[in-house]
Amino acid sequence: MELLQFTDKGIWCAAGDFYIDPWKPVQRAVITHAHSDHARWGNQSYLCEQASVPLLKLRLGDDINVQGIAYGESIYLNGVKLSLHPAGHMIGSAQVRVELNGEVWVASGDYKLESDGISAPFEPVRCHTFITESTFGLPVYRWEPQQQLFSRITNWIYENQQAGKASVITAYSLGKAQRLLLHLQDKVTRMMGHGAITNVNDLLIAQGYPLPHVEKITPDTPKSAFKNAVIIAPPSADDSAWMRRFNPYSLGVCSGWMQVRGHMRRRNADAGFALSDHADWNGLLEAVTATGATRVYATHGFSSVFARYLSEKGIDAREVSTAYGDEETITNPET
Repeated sequence: MELLQFTDKGIWCAAGDFYIDPWKPVQRAVITHAHSDHARWGNQSYLCEQASVPLLKLRLGDDINVQGIAYGESIYLNGVKLSLHPAGHMIGSAQVRVELNGEVWVASGDYKLESDGISAPFEPVRCHTFITESTFGLPVYRWEPQQQLFSRITNWIYENQQAGKASVITAYSLGKAQRLLLHLQDKVTRMMGHGAITNVNDLLIAQGYPLPHVEKITPDTPKSAFKNAVIIAPPSADDSAWMRRFNPYSLGVCSGWMQVRGHMRRRNADAGFALSDHADWNGLLEAVTATGATRVYATHGFSSVFARYLSEKGIDAREVSTAYGDEETITNPET
């Protein structure tokens, strides 16, 4: 029997009697990170990296039964050795290492290789079998260095200010928003945000993360406050009545999908910035190589293309269907 199996509830370890990021309620869930396509409500117990505990409670409720462990700390579940290792995707994100009788599997969740300065950087974990995401598993997706990208975002904001416009940037509230705020905090004087952004930001500041205060936009916020401001909003606020109050404004979309110009046109954006918390094509290949895995399962994303490419390179690679998605495009209950 395989150490990890793909079932209709999620990735299951029969020997350890636990699921990794289950999409249906189970008794024991091991969670890679707090995004809503990987951390769902209804499980009897949750295990995650310790920095994810407050984020899971924010998303799922204070009354959930959740245990946090440190990166690299090993625990045993029914004789199966389990540990969590940095995935670099966002604060608290982890790869799950599972070992039994000398056989090692790693489930990556979501990950990126370039350090963002706020989450624990990705660390490759040697294993026999690697379960990898493939959100951007096409050669067209190759990210420019983030400092170059942040410079372009900053210049775009300055151009908008010279034109007397607010700069509205859509970015997922947990992950990309913090990267933006970390970069912009010493470059702009006024940052404002949707409640979905400020709720997460205030929580992380309380946890000690070096993020700037973001003023929450309320129905009482005067229109005059928006001129020349930088406004961070979740993607679901795009083209809403909430956003139209900022006129005149310029809209910038932060998403890996902006690597392809057609996506920017479909979003009616004035600017698109390919800022992603997922690995690009080169990052996926580098991660797979670093694990030393002889067998790879590719999940959510361009999984068939990526698995086929790995197979052509001599790796036993297979596509697997899961219920995970891209948090940049799913609808979030927080918004």
